[in-house]
Amino acid sequence: MAPLVTVERAAAGDPQGLLVLHHGRGTDERDLIGLADALDPERRLRVVSPRGPLQVPGWPGHHWYVVPKVGYPDRASFDAARAALAELHDGLWEDSGPGPERTVLAGFSMGAVMSHAMGWSADRPTVAGVLAFSGFVPSVAGWRPSLDDRTATRAFLAHGTQDPVIDVGFGRAARDLLLAGGIDVTYRESDVVHTIDPAVLPVAAEWLATTLPRSS
Repeated sequence: MAPLVTVERAAAGDPQGLLVLHHGRGTDERDLIGLADALDPERRLRVVSPRGPLQVPGWPGHHWYVVPKVGYPDRASFDAARAALAELHDGLWEDSGPGPERTVLAGFSMGAVMSHAMGWSADRPTVAGVLAFSGFVPSVAGWRPSLDDRTATRAFLAHGTQDPVIDVGFGRAARDLLLAGGIDVTYRESDVVHTIDPAVLPVAAEWLATTLPRSS
């Protein structure tokens, strides 16, 4: 598989951390990069947004996996996306300076699912945090979240109570699963549909700043 296409917003100086933004279904790498300044207004972090590797007939844009049923990604495309992101993340850690311990994996919708998938995989390095807007922890044959070995990873989850695409129950289930696994979870609900509520962004930015604090 070819390397993933990316766009990025550079840090103002030497990056004190890495934020990777994984876009939602049917969009591309430019969709979330505009959140960089809202989430990291001091520009302390290198922010990178990759393009999903998959195009689906009849759908616009790019995708991370095929959706036979919400909550249950197709295994072959899910595994391929995980492999592509593993290669990308490893490469970013090699050339960024900040490593996994100074990295937050973030995303919206399908991109939130991939952030969970990469953040809670036993075969991946432990990252500082997972920031998931309107997503879920996926159920896929052959994959399960590994939580006992990464209680140092923090999570921020936000979901709309009126979401008609990914019901808020998925967000609540992810919250409960992570809490039961000993993860430090910040959870917010808003009276919105399948979108990122602008009112939640300052809270997410504060969480990000404490998850990746200023280097001494």
